[in-house]
Amino acid sequence: MNQPSKYLCLAAVVGLLVPAWVAAQDKPAPAQAAQPQYKDPAEYTLYDSILKDTNPKTRLDKLQEWQTKYASTDFEKQRKALFLDTYVKLNQPKEAVAEAKRILADDPKDFWSLYYTMSLTRAVAGDKPTPDVLDQGEKATTTLLANIDSPPPGVTADQWKGARAPVEALGHTTLGWVAMQRKTWDAAEGEFQKSLQLDPNNGEVDFFMGTVDASQKPPKMSVALFYFARAATYDGTGGLAPAGRQQAMNYVQRAYKGYHGSDEGFNDLLAAAKAQATPAPDYRIRTAGEIATAKQEELQKKEDAEAASHPELVLWKNIKTQLTAPDGATYFNSSMKDALLPTLKGKVVKLDPEVKPKIVVLALEDGTTADATLKFEMPLAGKVEPGTELSFEGVPASYTASPYMVVFNVEPEKLHGWTGKNAPRPAGARKKTSASN
Repeated sequence: MNQPSKYLCLAAVVGLLVPAWVAAQDKPAPAQAAQPQYKDPAEYTLYDSILKDTNPKTRLDKLQEWQTKYASTDFEKQRKALFLDTYVKLNQPKEAVAEAKRILADDPKDFWSLYYTMSLTRAVAGDKPTPDVLDQGEKATTTLLANIDSPPPGVTADQWKGARAPVEALGHTTLGWVAMQRKTWDAAEGEFQKSLQLDPNNGEVDFFMGTVDASQKPPKMSVALFYFARAATYDGTGGLAPAGRQQAMNYVQRAYKGYHGSDEGFNDLLAAAKAQATPAPDYRIRTAGEIATAKQEELQKKEDAEAASHPELVLWKNIKTQLTAPDGATYFNSSMKDALLPTLKGKVVKLDPEVKPKIVVLALEDGTTADATLKFEMPLAGKVEPGTELSFEGVPASYTASPYMVVFNVEPEKLHGWTGKNAPRPAGARKKTSASN
């Protein structure tokens, strides 16, 4: 976010930030004893024309002429202030701050020089701020805030009541920005918080808050995402320009998905950020890792409950995991083959033959996919319908990993739930009797 500060041009607020004697249109008072003296009438005429000139470009030309013709003047203080005011109006921040520095060398508490040094710090710093520029902005801002209770020269106490808050907020924003450039994240966060307390509706400071919260170690990402969302959604007075809001929106959408793992809940974040200037003290967005952990814990609870109510299914799943692993054959031969296993349970998929079968194929895991074959030496009585639930204790004889199938040898007495009876006689068949012999 590189949006000009809304506080820079405070002249609109009760005509502030232009000293009364700079803005005056009346001619300077005639020279008197013990007062500044003009070198000659020509200096008086030139000074008078400068005060009356409302075009900053031509006024700068006249100021430079004055400085060239009268390098030494009793009106040096006024001339420096006029240079400062003119450079500001011409949007020449480096020249304005350099002039403010000369004024502050004579008067370290000159409000207007402190103010413009503070408000133009970022413009002078550019993309690669030097330590000197940061130190200069910090010093001017700290001095101004230390004297913030006193109205500036030419400003009444009532006027200052309405203008103080934005000036003070800008001071804390500047200090926060300086700290942000130095990567002292805690200090930056504290200053931006003070700025937002004075002016809660400032999209640029919201974006700064998101930046410093995301940069801390460990990062405060829930809060950071809230402030990024605030910068993206707040469109009232003090909000970012539409292009800035879109930039913030693009960023927060990507950052939220990366942090949370999905877009779920993103619209709720936007709505909350637009409705309130700061997040609730307990505001929190779960990370993708936390969500994955919660899902794993939920799955574990489900598996534990399943193990408690269906221990035979858990046993079968564990067997499948072992047999489908790369060393499944080793596990089968060493731990399963020819050993009687505990009770397992499944549903009938098919019988072979359909009546009086010697082979019963079951689905143990999901009730539909065949994964166990029971073999009997003698045929079972009758038949049962597909889907009938049976349990058994069997001895594994062989298996295949893909498709997954385990073949068991089972004794009839170790098969439970079989209700088959001899098949009904075909229609029309007659029962033999002694009479028919």
